[in-house]
Parts: sequence; structure tokens; C-alpha cells
Amino acid sequence: MMLVLIFGLSLFTLLVLGILLLMGRSSATGTLLGEVTRDLRGELHEPQARRSAVSADVVAKPFTAVRRFFASDPDPQVVRRLLLAGYRMPPHADIFIGARLAIPVILGLIVALSFSQNTLIFFLLALVIGFFIPDFWLSQAINKRREKLRLSLPDGLDLLSICLEAGLGLDQSIVRVGQELRVRHRALSEELLLVNFEQRAGVQRNAAWRNFADRANFESARSFVAMLIQTDRFGTPIAKSLSDFSDALRTQRRQQAEERAAKTTIKLVPPLVFFIFPSMGVVVVGPAVVAVVDFLAHFLR
Repeated sequence: MMLVLIFGLSLFTLLVLGILLLMGRSSATGTLLGEVTRDLRGELHEPQARRSAVSADVVAKPFTAVRRFFASDPDPQVVRRLLLAGYRMPPHADIFIGARLAIPVILGLIVALSFSQNTLIFFLLALVIGFFIPDFWLSQAINKRREKLRLSLPDGLDLLSICLEAGLGLDQSIVRVGQELRVRHRALSEELLLVNFEQRAGVQRNAAWRNFADRANFESARSFVAMLIQTDRFGTPIAKSLSDFSDALRTQRRQQAEERAAKTTIKLVPPLVFFIFPSMGVVVVGPAVVAVVDFLAHFLR
């Protein structure tokens, strides 16, 4: 048992050193953009940001102290994945990396103290599983946020079209829509406000919208951005284009719902075959089988 614990602690130390040494450096442009937009984000989400910042800083403080011995900034790939999941604060990357290192050790110690046979095999298996648990959670969070953006995009486009028809400019309409959707569609609200932040920081409008499409990472968002760029280039009415595009998105969403409903019958076949039909067979045929067996047993006596 002691040998397993010593081996686990040694392996944990090697994992810490290896991962921290392989951590990359973030770009100077991203750091400058974060500094410029920090105050603007605080103005819009001040109460929530203050509570989140305190808790995140407290949790991430030990991991940040260890990470700064090896790299001045977190891994850009981890920061980008957290950004896609909606976690934009700097301590979030340190918390994620710390969880990736702490969870395998905790699971390994639990397994080492729980199993008395084949402890080393279960210990190594717990280390591997624990190391990939944060990545699995992050992938699920990214997919969930992407689905929220996809479902909320038609409502945002309708409201954006109304603002444009009311006489507001595109940039002012984006800010207004982002503020109005803060409660019902928070993910889309954050993305639209981030587009405005980037423009105020000096990023060109087309580049800011392309960044939005990259963060959203689904086909409707890319088509929407391409439509905006084309209307801005050729001078066509944006409000009419947004209204038509929103109707197309709603039609597409309705067709997807109908497609999923049509697949329900096929998806019900395995449960029917493996769970419901055997039970029905036992209930319907079972008494007859018992009666036949009793009759044959009585007949053969």
C-alpha cells in the first residue's frame, strides 16, 4: 500500500512538471484586448462579475502561484476552449488546469485506500480517468453553449431587425439587443456585447463578426456573418436581409424538429425488442407454458 501511494505521488509530481512545462504563452494582442475590455465587461455585469471574481480568484490562487514558476500566462488552447464554453476570466484557466491535476490524485488515493487486490491497476486506471474528466466536462459545456446560441439566434435577429427598422445603426442595435437578451438568452447577449467590445477596442467590424462566428462555431452563425459582410459590402438593406434570414432559420429549426420526430419510431425499436416484448411474452405466453408443462407432467405419471 505504501509503495502504491509513493508511486502515485511521484506520478502526480511528474504530471505537474510535464504539463506546466508544456504550457504555451498567450499572444500580446489577446492580452491587450483583455485589458481594454475588462472595464467594459465590469460595467455590464458588475454584480455577477464581482461575486464570480472573488470566488474564482480565491480558488485559483494556489494554482496560479504554481503556474507562474513555469509560464507567465495560461495555455492559449485551454483559454480558447474555456472561452467557447463561456468562461472568460483569467483565473478560470488556472482552475481548469488545477482540476485536471488534482482530480486524478484524489481518485487515485480513493482507489488506493478502497481496493486491497489489484490496487496498482485500478490506481493507474483512476489516474487516466480522472485526468480526462475535466476535458469531458469542458467538451459538454462547449456543446451546450453552442446549442443555446443556435436556438437563440433567430430571436436575436428578429430583435435586431426591429431595432434597425426603428432607426438605430447596426452597432447601436447590437448593444441594445445584447442588453435586452441578457436574461432570456444570456449566451447570445454576451457574444453580441463582446462584438461591440472588440469594435470599441479597435477591431474592424468584419473581423469582429468573424470572431463571433469562430466562437459560436455552427453553420447558422457563419451564414449570418457572411450575410452581414455581404450586405455591408454591397449596401443592401440590412433589416430586410435579417428578417429573411431569421425566417429561414426558424424554418430550418422546424424541419430539424420534424426530422427528429420522424426518427422517434426507429429509436423506439431497440427498447421494444429488448425490454417490452420479452416482458409481454412472459406475461402472455408464460401461463400457457406453465399449463402445458403441468399437463405433460400429469400425463407422463
